[in-house]
Amino acid sequence: MSKTVYLNISQITEVRHKDIQLKDVADVYCDDTAIMNKCKALRIKTIHLDRNKRYIEKTLDVIKKLMEMDSTLQINNVGEVDFIIDYHKPKSPMWVWQWTKTIFVCIVCFCGASFAIMTFNNDASVTDVFKEIYRIIMKQESSGFTILEVSYSVGLTIGIVGFFNHFAKYKINTDPTPLEVEMRLYEDNISKTLIQNDGRKETDIDVS
Repeated sequence: MSKTVYLNISQITEVRHKDIQLKDVADVYCDDTAIMNKCKALRIKTIHLDRNKRYIEKTLDVIKKLMEMDSTLQINNVGEVDFIIDYHKPKSPMWVWQWTKTIFVCIVCFCGASFAIMTFNNDASVTDVFKEIYRIIMKQESSGFTILEVSYSVGLTIGIVGFFNHFAKYKINTDPTPLEVEMRLYEDNISKTLIQNDGRKETDIDVS
Protein backbone atom coordinates (compact mmCIF):
# COMPACT_ATOMS: atom_id res chain seq x y z
CA MET A 1 0.00 0.00 0.00
CA SER A 2 0.98 3.63 -0.54
CA LYS A 3 2.57 5.57 2.29
CA THR A 4 1.26 8.90 1.02
CA VAL A 5 -0.60 10.76 3.77
CA TYR A 6 -3.00 13.55 2.88
CA LEU A 7 -3.54 16.32 5.43
CA ASN A 8 -6.44 18.73 5.42
CA ILE A 9 -5.89 21.02 8.40
CA SER A 10 -8.69 23.41 9.37
CA GLN A 11 -7.90 27.11 9.71
CA ILE A 12 -9.16 27.22 13.31
CA THR A 13 -10.22 24.44 15.68
CA GLU A 14 -11.71 24.78 19.15
CA VAL A 15 -10.47 22.22 21.67
CA ARG A 16 -11.15 21.60 25.37
CA HIS A 17 -8.34 19.17 26.20
CA LYS A 18 -4.62 19.87 26.57
CA ASP A 19 -3.12 16.98 24.63
CA ILE A 20 -3.82 17.85 21.00
CA GLN A 21 -3.71 15.03 18.48
CA LEU A 22 -3.55 15.45 14.72
CA LYS A 23 -7.11 14.15 14.33
CA ASP A 24 -8.33 17.06 16.48
CA VAL A 25 -7.27 19.67 13.94
CA ALA A 26 -7.13 17.84 10.60
CA ASP A 27 -8.71 15.29 8.33
CA VAL A 28 -6.14 12.59 7.59
CA TYR A 29 -6.26 10.05 4.78
CA CYS A 30 -3.97 7.22 3.70
CA ASP A 31 -4.52 3.99 1.77
CA ASP A 32 -2.91 2.13 4.66
CA THR A 33 -5.42 2.18 7.51
CA ALA A 34 -2.79 1.36 10.12
CA ILE A 35 -0.62 4.29 9.05
CA MET A 36 -3.65 6.59 8.89
CA ASN A 37 -4.70 5.70 12.45
CA LYS A 38 -1.12 6.12 13.66
CA CYS A 39 -0.94 9.56 12.10
CA LYS A 40 -4.29 10.59 13.55
CA ALA A 41 -3.11 9.65 17.04
CA LEU A 42 0.10 11.70 16.75
CA ARG A 43 0.31 14.30 19.51
CA ILE A 44 1.20 17.60 17.88
CA LYS A 45 0.97 19.90 20.90
CA THR A 46 0.56 19.89 24.67
CA ILE A 47 -1.02 22.96 26.25
CA HIS A 48 0.51 23.83 29.61
CA LEU A 49 -1.31 27.05 30.51
CA ASP A 50 -4.63 26.65 32.30
CA ARG A 51 -6.42 29.52 30.58
CA ASN A 52 -8.31 30.23 27.38
CA LYS A 53 -5.90 31.08 24.59
CA ARG A 54 -5.42 30.83 20.85
CA TYR A 55 -2.23 29.21 19.60
CA ILE A 56 -0.85 29.85 16.12
CA GLU A 57 0.76 26.72 14.67
CA LYS A 58 2.50 25.87 11.40
CA THR A 59 1.66 22.91 9.22
CA LEU A 60 5.37 22.51 8.48
CA ASP A 61 5.96 21.65 12.15
CA VAL A 62 3.25 19.00 11.94
CA ILE A 63 4.89 17.51 8.84
CA LYS A 64 8.22 17.40 10.70
CA LYS A 65 6.62 15.46 13.55
CA LEU A 66 5.10 13.01 11.08
CA MET A 67 8.46 12.50 9.38
CA GLU A 68 10.11 11.96 12.76
CA MET A 69 7.50 9.32 13.50
CA ASP A 70 8.03 7.58 10.13
CA SER A 71 10.63 8.89 7.70
CA THR A 72 9.21 6.82 4.82
CA LEU A 73 5.94 8.79 4.75
CA GLN A 74 5.09 11.08 1.86
CA ILE A 75 3.05 14.01 3.18
CA ASN A 76 0.66 15.89 0.92
CA ASN A 77 -0.89 18.95 2.55
CA VAL A 78 -4.18 20.05 0.98
CA GLY A 79 -5.24 22.32 3.85
CA GLU A 80 -3.93 25.40 5.63
CA VAL A 81 -0.28 26.43 5.84
CA ASP A 82 -0.81 28.07 9.24
CA PHE A 83 -3.63 27.18 11.60
CA ILE A 84 -5.08 28.14 14.97
CA ILE A 85 -5.79 25.99 18.01
CA ASP A 86 -8.43 27.75 20.09
CA TYR A 87 -8.13 26.27 23.59
CA HIS A 88 -10.98 26.65 26.08
CA LYS A 89 -10.84 25.35 29.61
CA PRO A 90 -13.32 22.52 30.24
CA LYS A 91 -16.34 23.72 32.17
CA SER A 92 -19.91 22.70 32.75
CA PRO A 93 -22.52 24.54 30.65
CA MET A 94 -24.06 27.59 32.34
CA TRP A 95 -27.54 27.37 30.87
CA VAL A 96 -29.03 30.22 32.91
CA TRP A 97 -26.27 32.64 31.88
CA GLN A 98 -26.43 31.53 28.24
CA TRP A 99 -30.20 32.00 28.08
CA THR A 100 -29.88 35.36 29.83
CA LYS A 101 -27.39 36.56 27.21
CA THR A 102 -29.58 35.21 24.39
CA ILE A 103 -32.69 36.97 25.70
CA PHE A 104 -30.76 40.22 26.22
CA VAL A 105 -29.41 40.14 22.64
CA CYS A 106 -32.90 39.41 21.28
CA ILE A 107 -34.36 42.37 23.18
CA VAL A 108 -31.60 44.70 21.98
CA CYS A 109 -32.01 43.55 18.35
CA PHE A 110 -35.81 43.87 18.53
CA CYS A 111 -35.69 47.38 20.00
CA GLY A 112 -32.97 48.47 17.57
CA ALA A 113 -34.85 47.14 14.54
CA SER A 114 -38.11 48.70 15.74
CA PHE A 115 -36.43 52.06 16.23
CA ALA A 116 -34.83 51.89 12.76
CA ILE A 117 -38.16 51.05 11.10
CA MET A 118 -40.04 53.78 12.95
CA THR A 119 -37.32 56.33 12.12
CA PHE A 120 -37.47 55.39 8.44
CA ASN A 121 -41.27 55.66 8.42
CA ASN A 122 -41.12 59.12 9.99
CA ASP A 123 -38.37 60.33 7.66
CA ALA A 124 -40.24 59.09 4.60
CA SER A 125 -43.62 60.23 5.99
CA VAL A 126 -45.14 56.83 5.21
CA THR A 127 -48.24 57.58 7.29
CA ASP A 128 -48.96 60.78 5.31
CA VAL A 129 -48.36 58.95 2.02
CA PHE A 130 -50.82 56.20 2.99
CA LYS A 131 -53.41 58.79 4.03
CA GLU A 132 -53.04 60.62 0.75
CA ILE A 133 -53.29 57.42 -1.32
CA TYR A 134 -56.36 56.33 0.64
CA ARG A 135 -58.02 59.75 0.19
CA ILE A 136 -57.35 59.77 -3.56
CA ILE A 137 -58.66 56.23 -4.15
CA MET A 138 -61.47 55.97 -1.58
CA LYS A 139 -62.52 59.64 -1.73
CA GLN A 140 -62.57 59.86 2.07
CA GLU A 141 -60.19 60.48 4.92
CA SER A 142 -58.19 57.59 6.35
CA SER A 143 -58.75 56.47 9.92
CA GLY A 144 -55.07 55.54 10.22
CA PHE A 145 -55.85 51.83 10.27
CA THR A 146 -56.70 50.67 6.76
CA ILE A 147 -55.78 47.91 4.33
CA LEU A 148 -52.69 49.92 3.39
CA GLU A 149 -51.25 49.85 6.91
CA VAL A 150 -52.14 46.19 7.38
CA SER A 151 -50.59 45.19 4.02
CA TYR A 152 -47.47 47.22 4.76
CA SER A 153 -47.00 45.59 8.16
CA VAL A 154 -47.56 42.06 6.83
CA GLY A 155 -45.34 42.70 3.81
CA LEU A 156 -42.57 44.09 6.02
CA THR A 157 -42.64 40.96 8.18
CA ILE A 158 -42.60 38.62 5.18
CA GLY A 159 -39.79 40.63 3.60
CA ILE A 160 -37.63 40.46 6.74
CA VAL A 161 -38.18 36.71 7.13
CA GLY A 162 -37.50 36.15 3.43
CA PHE A 163 -34.32 38.25 3.45
CA PHE A 164 -32.85 36.62 6.53
CA ASN A 165 -34.01 33.17 5.35
CA HIS A 166 -34.66 32.21 8.93
CA PHE A 167 -37.50 32.06 11.44
CA ALA A 168 -36.91 30.42 14.83
CA LYS A 169 -35.18 27.11 13.98
CA TYR A 170 -36.70 26.88 10.51
CA LYS A 171 -35.08 27.97 7.23
CA ILE A 172 -36.82 28.68 3.93
CA ASN A 173 -34.06 27.02 1.89
CA THR A 174 -30.60 25.54 2.35
CA ASP A 175 -28.72 28.77 1.59
CA PRO A 176 -26.82 30.32 4.51
CA THR A 177 -28.53 33.33 6.06
CA PRO A 178 -26.98 36.81 5.67
CA LEU A 179 -26.11 36.70 9.37
CA GLU A 180 -24.31 33.37 8.94
CA VAL A 181 -22.38 34.78 5.98
CA GLU A 182 -21.30 37.86 7.93
CA MET A 183 -20.29 35.75 10.95
CA ARG A 184 -18.19 33.43 8.80
CA LEU A 185 -16.52 36.42 7.11
CA TYR A 186 -15.83 37.94 10.52
CA GLU A 187 -14.35 34.70 11.88
CA ASP A 188 -12.25 34.27 8.73
CA ASN A 189 -10.89 37.82 9.03
CA ILE A 190 -10.10 37.27 12.72
CA SER A 191 -8.20 34.07 11.94
CA LYS A 192 -6.23 35.68 9.10
CA THR A 193 -5.34 38.66 11.30
CA LEU A 194 -4.11 36.43 14.14
CA ILE A 195 -1.95 34.41 11.73
CA GLN A 196 -0.55 37.50 10.01
CA ASN A 197 0.20 39.23 13.32
CA ASP A 198 1.98 36.12 14.57
CA GLY A 199 4.18 36.12 11.48
CA ARG A 200 5.31 39.73 11.88
CA LYS A 201 8.87 40.21 13.06
CA GLU A 202 8.55 43.91 13.92
CA THR A 203 8.50 44.91 17.57
CA ASP A 204 6.88 48.32 17.01
CA ILE A 205 3.16 48.80 16.68
CA ASP A 206 2.38 49.61 13.04
CA VAL A 207 -1.34 50.32 13.45
CA SER A 208 -2.67 53.06 15.71
